[in-house]
Amino acid sequence: MFQAPRGTQDWLPEDQKYITFLESRIKELAYLFGYGRIDTPVFENSALFIRTVGVGTDIVEKEMYTFSDFGGSQLTLRPEGTASVCRAYIEHGMASRIQPVKVYYHAPIFRYERPQAGRFRQHHQFGFEAIGEMDALLDAEVIELAWKLLCSLGLSNLTLQINSIGCSKCRPAFLSRLREYYAGDLNKLCQDCKVRIDKNTLRLLDCKKPECQLMTEGAPHCAGYLCPECHEHFERLQSYLSVLNLPFEINHRLVRGLDYYSKTVFEIQPEDERGQSTIAGGGRYDGLVGELSGKHTPAVGFATGVERIIINLKKQNVFVPEIPKPDVYIAWLGDSARQFALELACWLRQKGIATLMAYSAKSLKAQMRQADGGGCRYVAILGEDEVAKKCITLRDLSTATQDTITIDAMIEKLSART
Repeated sequence: MFQAPRGTQDWLPEDQKYITFLESRIKELAYLFGYGRIDTPVFENSALFIRTVGVGTDIVEKEMYTFSDFGGSQLTLRPEGTASVCRAYIEHGMASRIQPVKVYYHAPIFRYERPQAGRFRQHHQFGFEAIGEMDALLDAEVIELAWKLLCSLGLSNLTLQINSIGCSKCRPAFLSRLREYYAGDLNKLCQDCKVRIDKNTLRLLDCKKPECQLMTEGAPHCAGYLCPECHEHFERLQSYLSVLNLPFEINHRLVRGLDYYSKTVFEIQPEDERGQSTIAGGGRYDGLVGELSGKHTPAVGFATGVERIIINLKKQNVFVPEIPKPDVYIAWLGDSARQFALELACWLRQKGIATLMAYSAKSLKAQMRQADGGGCRYVAILGEDEVAKKCITLRDLSTATQDTITIDAMIEKLSART
């Protein structure tokens, strides 16, 4: 018996209400904040992610799904969304547009990770990217958008954590000090962190293993090494977030798992699962476009994990509207009513009335059960008499009453409900 691959899942029709709910909120806020949708290929040239995500990252070294196609090209299933957006920004000459260019996406993401609650090998993200502006006002707006999105879904008890990890000018001094701090106690680190100390030093602060968490408590803070430009940027960001009344806190251990981040980084997490289940996270990546094109282009953005959002919606018992059920079910009895039922279904759908119908001869009782199972309130019953008189017996399943009416009268009645 075939099953879905480990780390993947099926979204059944009854699950789709969560996706529909999320998409409606995403579209509303994208419109309010001036973002247009972008869709990029599900796979890219492998070098795009190796160059932008970083050689020493877990994503590149352990998690990417990479393959050779029949032409010999090395391709990778998208492990994150930002690099593809930046590639599209360059390829389509979007630097000539009014800056910043604001886009959002909804895409599947592929990483070979150990499956657990809220973490899948194929998961889905909504992401927002704003490219072409350095001002901390944009950082604050992006964080406000992420916060408003989650709050608009009905989620509560969230924490907003921010930090600055500096830039290419000031970060080297901090990383050097960080390596000095950890070098004296290498035997206390997990095996991954023993590798990270040279290849991806900043990630030492982000390790979730208990022995490494203890080490981070006394680790130096990047804030003490920021250059004047990064320091001013971070101060301005805090003042703007205060103006927006966003309840942020500074987390000096907060870093992101991708090499391209600079200056601002942030995460939004459930208050009772801090550090374990980030729902939204992002930051500034001023060097990423330049890494691909040679032209320095500032940018900031964030992404949300759809599966993690849904887990938290269920955990907090947030009401999510059901997807509307069909309006009417057409039940028919006898061969003379079969073709009339098909014509009626066509007319009703042309009027925007969602319609189900029977497809083979069944008893009226069986058709009623099918109508009830489909969530229909009304059943339009067609028999020989109805066909001869060009009328309908319309039964209301919610009140167990019925009337024989004309087709026009039925369309008028059902149209009034839609």
